[in-house]
Amino acid sequence: MIKKNKISKNWLNKQRKDTYVRQSKVDGYRARSAYKLIEINDKFKIFKNQMHVVDIGAAPGSWSQYVSRIIKNGKIISIDLKEIESIGNTIQIKGDFTEDLVQNQIKDKLENNADVVMSDMAVNTTGIKDIDSIQTGELCKAAMLFAKDIMTKKGFFISKIFMGSTFNEIVALAKKIFREVKVFKPKSSRKDSKESFIICRNLRSSL
Repeated sequence: MIKKNKISKNWLNKQRKDTYVRQSKVDGYRARSAYKLIEINDKFKIFKNQMHVVDIGAAPGSWSQYVSRIIKNGKIISIDLKEIESIGNTIQIKGDFTEDLVQNQIKDKLENNADVVMSDMAVNTTGIKDIDSIQTGELCKAAMLFAKDIMTKKGFFISKIFMGSTFNEIVALAKKIFREVKVFKPKSSRKDSKESFIICRNLRSSL
């Protein structure tokens, strides 16, 4: 119990000192993760009005919040296992995106193909970095394969990816599916985090 309390106290102290946590309160974002997507968009110029966007693993909703400030006349679908508090012009789906039923719900709501599929998903950490990396890698691959089925030919796929045993495998899969594949670590990612983001564009014709 002492150890758990100590970890919780350290986490709270880190949160209080975190520039992005403080800024998120000023800007009205639900989590500091919004700034990772902002940096990704600043670099790769992804989001435009009238786009159709699917946000997988969206809770608490900061990525959808950011995109909803850009896209006024498109469609944003936010999916998570947890309830997501309403966000402006977005559509929320509660469920596991790997299940056929939920995937069909997404397709029904989407109506047209998605211009962007994005995922900031990670498993609940076990504390064992290799296991966490493998399990989060499996989520990334599942999201990528689903994206392939619902995206426009020139669409974007964005996903969290951890440096670890599955990293090269995920990049190799991405290069089979997409013509353009980049890996980017935003400045707003914590320095001690192994996370980066894979940004993919332009589906290959043979797939």
